[in-house]
Amino acid sequence: MSATRTQIYLTKEQRRRIDALAEVEGVTMAEIVRRALDAYLEDEHPDPHPALAATYGADPALVPPSRDEWDRG
Repeated sequence: MSATRTQIYLTKEQRRRIDALAEVEGVTMAEIVRRALDAYLEDEHPDPHPALAATYGADPALVPPSRDEWDRG
């Protein structure tokens, strides 16, 4: 396997759960993360609704374009 090193930040809870799973399965933390990422990437058309719902209104300063601009093509 050819791989590149990538640094990510995990919450304490994520790290605790990954470490526990890795110990039970007898694999490295990196293997658990790779498996999870592979499972996520298998879905060619992920549902955007959860991400949109979680971030809707996150920028209160955002001014959406007027409806007239939506119809321009």
